[in-house]
Amino acid sequence: MTQQTLSTCAGPSQDELKAMVGQAALQFVVPGEIVGVGSGSTVNKFIDALASMKDQIKGAVSSSMASTQRLQALGIVVFDSNEVERLSVYIDGADEIDQQGHMIKGGGAALTREKIVAAQSARFVCIVDESKLVQTLGKFPVPVEVIPMAVQRLTRQFATLGGTASVRLKDGQPLVTDNGQHILDVAGLQISDPRSFESEVSQWPGVVTVGVFAFQRAQVCLLATPGGVKTMVF
Repeated sequence: MTQQTLSTCAGPSQDELKAMVGQAALQFVVPGEIVGVGSGSTVNKFIDALASMKDQIKGAVSSSMASTQRLQALGIVVFDSNEVERLSVYIDGADEIDQQGHMIKGGGAALTREKIVAAQSARFVCIVDESKLVQTLGKFPVPVEVIPMAVQRLTRQFATLGGTASVRLKDGQPLVTDNGQHILDVAGLQISDPRSFESEVSQWPGVVTVGVFAFQRAQVCLLATPGGVKTMVF
């Protein structure tokens, strides 16, 4: 891993940090191509910045309905992932990222579509603030998209790994993802081997997608700090 500082900014707010890193991500957008776009508050800042060069790209493939709506509102064409064979870059945030580029994602419940778009992209650029950088994944509960009928059995299965799973709620009811499924948030895990964890849990019946991104890890992380945006290359 190499690291360098790209820019400096004194005492920025959390919102300003997100805007800084969203703007910095534009350097990885390839003119004339279609860009993969993630979801979440930091990505919203990237989408706003992307609007400044919308005439230089063909459009975007989006990982969530919310991002699609934001892109279209800014006049950026959104393609279905099935219309695009390959993307040069996918730009998205993360709930956690370690020193090897492995991530926990899914705080916004879009992990399945995020993993799909990441898989069809040549490069994953993760945009986060420095609070998301960890030594070992697991401080942030691991989101797992699951088929509703499997919730109780999977809750018991996570308990065997030392995790406490709870169904994510919205307005007092189980949150329903863009794919019509539910989310289990699993707390209490220390994921020292992300690839092994992702591989194992992905095979459990009823799991749609586990929010550990080890096989689709980041190749680059743009890390917003009070001193500027740092680039981490894995």
